[in-house]
Amino acid sequence: MAVEIPALVKTSRLRSRGGLLGECLAEFLGTLVLIAFGCGVVAMAVAALPGPGRAATPTTIFLAAGDWLLITWGWAFAVVFGVYVAGGVSGAHLNPAVTLAMALRRGFSWAKVLPYWFAQVVGALTGAALVYLVYHDAINTFDSTVAGPKVNGHTNTTFSIFATFPAAYFHGGVWGPLIDQIVGTAFLLMLIAAVIDLRNQAVKANLGPLVIGFAVAAIGMSYGANAGYAINPARDFGPRLFTYAAGWDSLAFPGSVSGAFSAYWWIPIVGPLVGGAIGILVYDLFIGDVLIVRSELAELPPPGRSRPVHTHDEE
Repeated sequence: MAVEIPALVKTSRLRSRGGLLGECLAEFLGTLVLIAFGCGVVAMAVAALPGPGRAATPTTIFLAAGDWLLITWGWAFAVVFGVYVAGGVSGAHLNPAVTLAMALRRGFSWAKVLPYWFAQVVGALTGAALVYLVYHDAINTFDSTVAGPKVNGHTNTTFSIFATFPAAYFHGGVWGPLIDQIVGTAFLLMLIAAVIDLRNQAVKANLGPLVIGFAVAAIGMSYGANAGYAINPARDFGPRLFTYAAGWDSLAFPGSVSGAFSAYWWIPIVGPLVGGAIGILVYDLFIGDVLIVRSELAELPPPGRSRPVHTHDEE
């Protein structure tokens, strides 16, 4: 028998949380969890593991592919548990690109888009602040040890704990990272659409968040090194706001490293929003429309066949 859990606040005071406010609170907390574990695993790889001698040197990071796997799986679990936390209340978008895509093609109210975006960005900023609270000693130790260009004593390496930047082989170009973000987020929305589509082979037994986490891991493993696979404007913008306030200054805004890249901050916002819209449209064009047509037919062909299969008894 289920245990009845009493409310922390009187029911009469909770009524305002039954609608949009409650959904925004869920988006805030779910995104906070996403960033706390996602940025937390990067802090572990960049600053915490090297600091106490668990790496080859106090400044050694990404010595092998295993370091990247730590980060990709860490972000995957961050997504899983963020969605589990908020899913029952808000649907756990946790990503402005997801919210936009749901409004475009899944009947999500356009009136809720901006409130959801605001809650997601504030949740991401708060999650980043929590990571800094826990790891600031390791971050400061790393920054004081490593050589190289610094802004207010901070390096771009520790900035990468919180937000993203492009690989050096883009030579400061815009199109490479922008296309990367569009493609990565398009895949994200395409996979989310497939996982939650009850007309398709939808995941059962509330395992959707786990499979979506696997999707994020796959994107990180396949496309992550180009530009840090933000694939989420709030995931990048919220922590970027925090780091700007915490002293990373120009590394955060406008997102510039001398001789490497300039004014990068907008790419992890525009790229995912465009990519998310493309991803949901591609899914509906190639898969969703086919499922609609098949649902209108009296007889449905099995997957992989173009026409129904009749048995001898039926004939």
